[in-house]
Amino acid sequence: MKRILVAVSILFLTAASAQEKTMTFSLDEAIKFALENSYNTKAARNDSKSAKEKVWETTTIGLPQINAKVDYQNFLKQPVSLLPASAFDNTTSTVETVEDYFDLQANRRPTAPDGFIPVVFGTKQNMNASVTLTQLLFDGSYLVGLQAAKTFLKISNQAEEKTELITREAVINAYGTVLVTENSVAILKKNIEILEKNYQDAKKIFENGLNEEEDVEQLEITLGNLKNQLKNVENMQLIAYQMLNLSLGTPIDTKLVLTDSLDGLATSNMNLALISETFSIDKHIDFKIAENDRETKRLMLKLEKSKYLPSLNAFINYGTQAFSDSFTFFNNDQRWFQQSLFGVGLNVPIFSSFGKNATTAQAKIALENADLRLEETKQRLSLQAEKAKNDYQFSIENYQTAKRNVGLAERIENKQRIKFFEGISSSFDLLQAQNQLYSQQQNYIQSMLDVIAKKAALENALNIPLK
Repeated sequence: MKRILVAVSILFLTAASAQEKTMTFSLDEAIKFALENSYNTKAARNDSKSAKEKVWETTTIGLPQINAKVDYQNFLKQPVSLLPASAFDNTTSTVETVEDYFDLQANRRPTAPDGFIPVVFGTKQNMNASVTLTQLLFDGSYLVGLQAAKTFLKISNQAEEKTELITREAVINAYGTVLVTENSVAILKKNIEILEKNYQDAKKIFENGLNEEEDVEQLEITLGNLKNQLKNVENMQLIAYQMLNLSLGTPIDTKLVLTDSLDGLATSNMNLALISETFSIDKHIDFKIAENDRETKRLMLKLEKSKYLPSLNAFINYGTQAFSDSFTFFNNDQRWFQQSLFGVGLNVPIFSSFGKNATTAQAKIALENADLRLEETKQRLSLQAEKAKNDYQFSIENYQTAKRNVGLAERIENKQRIKFFEGISSSFDLLQAQNQLYSQQQNYIQSMLDVIAKKAALENALNIPLK
């Protein structure tokens, strides 16, 4: 029985492991995957599709519209009309027929005023079927609406492009952050391993009476701090992987294997030619979006002005009617009466208590503000590009400095460690050297991430297209 349980457990764990999804990405592969599958890019593509449908929806307003209508009526109690009695010969059977009708309906004849005869017109049931074709002949608002719909489509497409640029930068930062945490964990484990050995050695020396207890305690404090940092970074590493999954558009618990190294990415992302890249404001996506916003405001002003123009539409209607005291509308002998109507309508706006003047004035102000925003966007994007170039250049220089400093800090710490165990230097000198080393190690790791991130920011600032 025990063997069976063990076998079942092994099979269960094997099946669970097989079901666990693992995905492997280089940075370029992660970017390409995110551009197809991230939540933001999918939503942006859906917005573009919706915008296309919106254009067609607006277009159809000016196309022929056909509507069909069927009405069925059954009078539970037919209305009565009063006719002057003087208009009829009292010897005719009209009154008798009416009396007979009301005798059947209510077993009594309604009381009518003197000099009038109650009469029921029409049949108890009737059915009416009609088809109407309408066509807009002229409407200034419709023409402006068509232009606005096309502009809206352009804005949606540009928003999709902007989303892709943002997604690329987000994936680069998330990918780099994961690598930073992995490197931090590796460095901290190595430092703890070395410090653990130093602590044990110092403890033995103290037990032999060759150093002070304070030296051991100082190493113990540093060791405890490093272990706490390791726990914190390991937790951050888990969150970093979840953030990368979120950027990719995959479930946050998906297991990821990253094939690029932090140092390799930092080296491959050093491209000083980018700093001399010419900035073209007209091709920048943010400037295009601002231009389209200005165009939208111009069309809104045009729309308000078009409301002063008349509108013209036409329609043609065809219908048929049938009447009966019982439901016989689908019988072959049922008689149907045809009708048809053609008409043209002209609507001329004359006076709106200056309401149109107010909305037109608002549209003019909105257009002026759009012009101001467009100019502000020009200046801001130019400044942003210059700042991004400066930040990128500084990140490269800082990386080179950090790489050199970490080597120096390692040699200094190693020398102080040797001096400490030889009794030449104090534990405080060793502590200072260790803290300097740990600080320079983190600076070096961060400098590599900065090179990657600042390059991505510069590419966005220069609006370098996705490859």
